[in-house]
Amino acid sequence: MNASNYCVIMAGGIGARFWPMSRTTHPKQFIDILGTGETLIQQTYQRFLRICPPENIYVVTNARYADLVKEQLPDMAENQILLEPAGRNTAPCIAYAVYKIAGIDPEANIIVAPSDHIILKENIFVDVIFNALEATRRNDWLLTLGIQPSRPDTGYGYIQFVDKEVYPDDKRIKKVKTFTEKPNLELARTFVESGDFLWNAGIFIWSLKSITAALEKYLPDVSQVFKEGMDKYNTDLEKSFIENAYAICKSISIDYGVMEKASNVYTLSSDFGWSDLGTWGSLYAIRSKDGQGNAIMGQNVMTYNTMNCIVNMPDDKLVVINGLDNCIVVEKAGVLLICDKEREQELRAVVKNIETTKGEKYI
Repeated sequence: MNASNYCVIMAGGIGARFWPMSRTTHPKQFIDILGTGETLIQQTYQRFLRICPPENIYVVTNARYADLVKEQLPDMAENQILLEPAGRNTAPCIAYAVYKIAGIDPEANIIVAPSDHIILKENIFVDVIFNALEATRRNDWLLTLGIQPSRPDTGYGYIQFVDKEVYPDDKRIKKVKTFTEKPNLELARTFVESGDFLWNAGIFIWSLKSITAALEKYLPDVSQVFKEGMDKYNTDLEKSFIENAYAICKSISIDYGVMEKASNVYTLSSDFGWSDLGTWGSLYAIRSKDGQGNAIMGQNVMTYNTMNCIVNMPDDKLVVINGLDNCIVVEKAGVLLICDKEREQELRAVVKNIETTKGEKYI
């Protein structure tokens, strides 16, 4: 294990598409969604302990989740938990982490990963990450992991690659040609059939030198805000500096701000049983199912003439479902959701409307 391997786990989102299980006060990364005994962020942390020294793993999250992170990851030092006073998307989150790491190890090689992904083939994943780290150690590359698509899914972003060998040590690494965010079904089908598109896993690997240079070139305003804190990170002045930085920093994603603009972007095509677990449909895809295609969590759920549904109910509640097909049925903390699986992409707008009309207590 290389002492200059670092990992930044992004854990600030509220998981609106997983409402009502995922709520503002307790979002999905802090929930044991799969019933394994570990929450998603705990699984992510344990996964990266195989790749980085424990002191080199950082979590970036909203300040409101500080206690949840400390409770679920008790081995992490306070200095490894980076608290954002407000959500500003992924570019400021990453800039904060990399400039903080820059003050510790100028030779750092960094993985940036979301806290709420499922990796079913962990040994393969670890090998892929080590290969990626070696590639970015040798090359001035911004590397993103791409997943071989198994279906035309409209919930994922897509990466188009140039099918030409660029790295003899791992022929799966290709130059990125284009990024496309969540296409419609017809376009997604075209992408999958073409053979030169991958799902965008949202997992990045790069050297500290490469990512800071890219931030300075493509997002100079964001870079400047966080670079000014170099003498304050890892000191008692960090908290107040970050509060001021986030007050003036714009909200922008690393994909839009850097990855879609840079010329040194590469992807590593892989298959390690990945799901971003962004929707109820993605959870349905990986859960075990009964003879009628229903994926059920809840000790007292009874179904009749019901097929292809995902059901998530408290164990102490008797639930009888008769005559549903292809639906999401979820109850959590006084909120019941019944939704056609084909319409779950509308959940973000639904949640926003509920917040406006019924109040934040339901969100």
